[in-house]
Amino acid sequence: MAKSRNDTTTLDTKLSHGATRRHFLRDAFRGVCLAGLGGVAAFLLNRTRKTNTVWQIDPHKCVACTNCSKYCVLEKSAVRCVHAFSICGYCRICFGFFGPEPFDITEGAENQLCPTGAIKRTFVEDPYYQYTIDESLCIGCGKCVKGCNTFGNGSLFMQVRHNLCLNCNECTIASACPSGAFKRVPADKPYLLKTVDRS
Repeated sequence: MAKSRNDTTTLDTKLSHGATRRHFLRDAFRGVCLAGLGGVAAFLLNRTRKTNTVWQIDPHKCVACTNCSKYCVLEKSAVRCVHAFSICGYCRICFGFFGPEPFDITEGAENQLCPTGAIKRTFVEDPYYQYTIDESLCIGCGKCVKGCNTFGNGSLFMQVRHNLCLNCNECTIASACPSGAFKRVPADKPYLLKTVDRS
């Protein structure tokens, strides 16, 4: 018995719908798999970037704006003042240590620029003094750096301490930095040290 034309059309339509549905499900499954692979790849790429690079401050771009002490996600900023002794003049009056108008040239707290007393002044020999940073007291405000850069030879500068830093993907200090001094550097060379300009 021959099939009617209507039966053949219905069968073709059913096959066509079944094939279309099958293709749709197959393509949708492939799309979901590709999206999943893309997400995993992005995660691994981000993780690789995060572990291979770290945030650091370019001391030649830093303007000592005090944002490092205000914008870090940590309660106490991961940024600390660092001293390049090779640049320091070991001055009797250091403008990174003393406020702009000290009452006296002594180590009294009222004469110091640092709000936490993180800079220690030690007599070497007349007229030289050594200035060292107690990083446990430093809050990364940069006041000493600004004073040293304005009136001294710029031996004080800011650096991110990586034993404290969370290496956030989007660093809030970097976003708030007005001079673009925050940048990612290779993790195997995490510090941008200040050196004497020989030119």
